[in-house]
Amino acid sequence: MITLIIVLIIIAVVTVFSVQNAIPVVISFLFWKFEASLAIVLFLSVLAGVVIGVIAASLFRMKSSKKKQNSIDREKARSL
Repeated sequence: MITLIIVLIIIAVVTVFSVQNAIPVVISFLFWKFEASLAIVLFLSVLAGVVIGVIAASLFRMKSSKKKQNSIDREKARSL
């Protein structure tokens, strides 16, 4: 429940910050160059960070779970 509250607070802060900074900006990345609203750029940056964080956390959790399962399997093999 506390995680949900923290996520909602972060979303609110990013939303307010984005709306207050809605001027057009030029984005240059490697060979691409385009103009977009700063609000959209901020929102997409936060969204990309959240997606990358969720993927990283999931991979870490799966790796940890796999190690734990391997440890349990070894203990079962020893006891037989």
